[in-house]
Amino acid sequence: MGVSVELVLFGISILFFLSILAGKAGYKFGVPALLLFLGVGMLFGSDGFGIEFENIELAQTIGTVALCIILFSGGMDTKIDDIKPIAKQGVILATIGVLLTAIFTGLAVWYILGLTLPAAGIGLLASLLLASVMSSTDSASVFSILRSKGLHLKNNLRPMLELESGSNDPMAYVLTITLIGIVGMDSEPNYLFAFGNLLIQLIVGCVSGYYLGKLAVFAINKMDIDNKSLYPIMVFTFCIFIFSFTYFVKGNGFLAVYVGGLVLGNSRFVHKRSAVNFFDGMAWMSQLLLFLTLGLLINPTELLQIIVPGLIISLVMILLTRPLSVFISLLPFTKMSVKDKTFISWVGLRGAVPIIFAIMVLAADVPNARLMFNIVFFCTLVSLIIQGTTLSPMAKWLGLVEEPSKIKALKNFDIEFSDEIKSITSELKVTKVALENGSHLMDLRLPEKTIVVMVKRGSLFFVPNGKTQLMENDKLLVITDDYQALSETYERLGIV
Repeated sequence: MGVSVELVLFGISILFFLSILAGKAGYKFGVPALLLFLGVGMLFGSDGFGIEFENIELAQTIGTVALCIILFSGGMDTKIDDIKPIAKQGVILATIGVLLTAIFTGLAVWYILGLTLPAAGIGLLASLLLASVMSSTDSASVFSILRSKGLHLKNNLRPMLELESGSNDPMAYVLTITLIGIVGMDSEPNYLFAFGNLLIQLIVGCVSGYYLGKLAVFAINKMDIDNKSLYPIMVFTFCIFIFSFTYFVKGNGFLAVYVGGLVLGNSRFVHKRSAVNFFDGMAWMSQLLLFLTLGLLINPTELLQIIVPGLIISLVMILLTRPLSVFISLLPFTKMSVKDKTFISWVGLRGAVPIIFAIMVLAADVPNARLMFNIVFFCTLVSLIIQGTTLSPMAKWLGLVEEPSKIKALKNFDIEFSDEIKSITSELKVTKVALENGSHLMDLRLPEKTIVVMVKRGSLFFVPNGKTQLMENDKLLVITDDYQALSETYERLGIV
């Protein structure tokens, strides 16, 4: 008797709900959400509650679509003005850094597996393939931890790491696909052809993403759609179109969607805010679905035989090959401190992307593919546990944490302004100290160019004037052009 649709949907809803709770716990305790999502998937897998999932093709499809959405959303959230000062460093880390990581790690993997698993017979090319699969980093887990701890990094480190993490997946993808082709060749591989193909994919992907992104902005602004809720769907349609079109013109689709998202995120188009919010939700949904799928796919008992080589490879990547690649890549940037480079090295967090690439190796039926998949999965877990849980302490130990802004984010007022509006919106909670000079709005010593546009008292919202009498615990919606003055006002009035 077949399983009913209702039972499948019920099971999926339970898995999603538990994963969301796991993500919430991750924010609270500084544990990467990815690790907890994977844990939920493994708990319900074949070695847990017994859900059998061995469909490699379906897992690859889910991984491809999810990664496409995640990269597009990452591009939309990246501001050109933020990455301009560190664009060169970020691009070099995302290209040369990934290549060096793959080479150094590949040599190390070849040596380590030769000592620990000689019977597997994994050669140098296969070791380089395994290393290429693990050569990119995971931005989602890194910054979920930094945000959960309220960390603000100095020296433009955050936009640099965002740029590297968002743009290094395509390079790792091209290396992986190229090496899958080389390993699968019966004849002598043509390395010159492989390098040329890699270069063409990157160039075509970048050009395709840029111009299709411009086309998307033009089309969205020119179309007059009565149903406003369709605009985010239209942006999503362009995301899928950019990826698939670039594939047919022999470019790198993952790079194209990231560049396309970057173009849209830094352009003006109709209902941009709703589209950005829509993709933020889609990105998290994609990560959640992806991580659950990967967790269901793994059999924990298979990891037992690769614990020793997996642990050695993980530690070598964390302590040697990633730092070596970062320091070599950033040699031209002499003004960067050793502390900055050390922290960048530590943020070599592995995530879902290496596992997706490992699924591609499985789907290609490469020799020892299952062993490679298990090693990649194990190394990802080790990276999440060691690096993921220590990012905040490492940043503080290196002295790279700066004081966060005292401006409060909006919680009681569901209002958002376009990015083009440079005024700052904030929320104030009235205290006894704030009312010492009088209880009227005009008695608050707010800085110039700062106005209170709305008050929330209990469940009541109203627009105030200068004579409005305020009460303790009132919430005030404030708009200002003077960030520094308002920050000082917080402390002076005891407003929280």
